[in-house]
Amino acid sequence: MKTRQKFALSTLAAAMLLGLGACSGMSTQDKNTAVGAGVGAVGGAVLTGGSAVGTVGGAAVGGIIGHEVSKP
Repeated sequence: MKTRQKFALSTLAAAMLLGLGACSGMSTQDKNTAVGAGVGAVGGAVLTGGSAVGTVGGAAVGGIIGHEVSKP
């Protein structure tokens, strides 16, 4: 089970880094939203032991926080 969780987290981190490469045409607020969602997903997965609900919930909360941080 630990190997599966490590693989899932590594895959998620790699996907997040590759996805951030597509952020070149985004506004600062959009970039912060994407980064917040990625960090929240990883945090949610770690805190809940790899639970899908924790990962999705973390992504949602992180995305909202990232969006709100850079509001004018």
